[in-house]
Amino acid sequence: MAVLGLLSACAQTGAPSQSPQVATTCAAPLKPALELNLYFGRDRQGRGEVSEAEWATFLAQEVTPRFPDGLSVINVAGQSRGATGPVEREKTKLLVVVVFDAPAHRAKVQAIVEAYNKRFGQHGVFRTEHVVCAGV
Repeated sequence: MAVLGLLSACAQTGAPSQSPQVATTCAAPLKPALELNLYFGRDRQGRGEVSEAEWATFLAQEVTPRFPDGLSVINVAGQSRGATGPVEREKTKLLVVVVFDAPAHRAKVQAIVEAYNKRFGQHGVFRTEHVVCAGV
C-alpha cells in the first residue's frame, strides 16, 4: 500500500484553481495525476475513538472498492480549532490516493466522506488535492 513511493516532482502549467486540474507536462515515464489527501479524525464526541478494527472494516467496505488500484493510509497526530474553541488534538488517519481520472474521483470521495460521517457520527473529513506526476 505504498502509493507515495510513486510520486515525484512535477512541472505544473498555470496556477492552481479552486477545482484542481491535472498538469499537462510531466517527465516521461511519469503521467499527470491528482493526489488526494483525506484526513479522518477518530474522536467520536464523548463516545470514544474509532478503533483500528472499525477503521479496517470501513477501509475494506467503503474505500478499497472505490479505489482498488492502490492507496496509502498513514497514522498522524491531528489538531484543529473551531472558530472560538480551544485547539483539539486527536488521532487521525490520513488516506492518500493518486488518481489519473480526475474529475471522475469526486463522486467516490464524496461517498466515502458521507459514509464515514454517518458511520462514526463525524461532522466532516478534511481534504486536500494537488497536481502531481506519478507512475510505476
